[in-house]
Amino acid sequence: MKERDVMTVGLCGRSGAGKGTVCLLFAALGIPSVDTDAVYRALTAPADEPSPCIIALTDRFGPKVQLPDHSLNRAAMRKLVFGEGNEQNLADLNAISHRFILEQTRRLADEWFDRGASIVLLDAPVLYESGFDRFCDAVVCVTAPEEVLLSRIMARDGISRGDAEKRLASQIPAEELEDRADYVIVNDGTCEELAERVRQTADALFARLAAPRENREADA
Repeated sequence: MKERDVMTVGLCGRSGAGKGTVCLLFAALGIPSVDTDAVYRALTAPADEPSPCIIALTDRFGPKVQLPDHSLNRAAMRKLVFGEGNEQNLADLNAISHRFILEQTRRLADEWFDRGASIVLLDAPVLYESGFDRFCDAVVCVTAPEEVLLSRIMARDGISRGDAEKRLASQIPAEELEDRADYVIVNDGTCEELAERVRQTADALFARLAAPRENREADA
């Protein structure tokens, strides 16, 4: 990483909030992002040799979770971690995968910093659950009214309202995400309105980065 002030910013939000769109808008303003979901997919994708993440998961759960192409056997893993009595398996899966995701995410963020970025977003749907927030200098929450979230989820994923409601119910409530964040972007209007809110947040982040380090917490 370059010898200069840089900032890692966590991006969180419930399903349907529009985090992907917000990342694109931030990128247009010179703030790139690292998608932790994409990082995990890459760590568990087919390869000539198993990744360290796949090796660790195989050591813990057995050879059935690794396919012949050295990718993750997601069907086998789902059977092991979901359902009553599998809480410890799920906790172990998260502990192992989050360790490798964080390691690779920080490496990719450092690459952005080395290429000249001064702020990098960490797009992590489970920012707090994974503990990734501990490695962020600030957090931005993308939010929208529950009815808007439900409509977007149903349209995007082709699922019923009941399934969309179950998905949201399994996530951290919006009020908690907003309370814990340093900045909140409400995505409930037009594309132009969202772009303006992202621009205002980007301006605030750049101003925070430019402030003396001891003043950044007070400016949050």
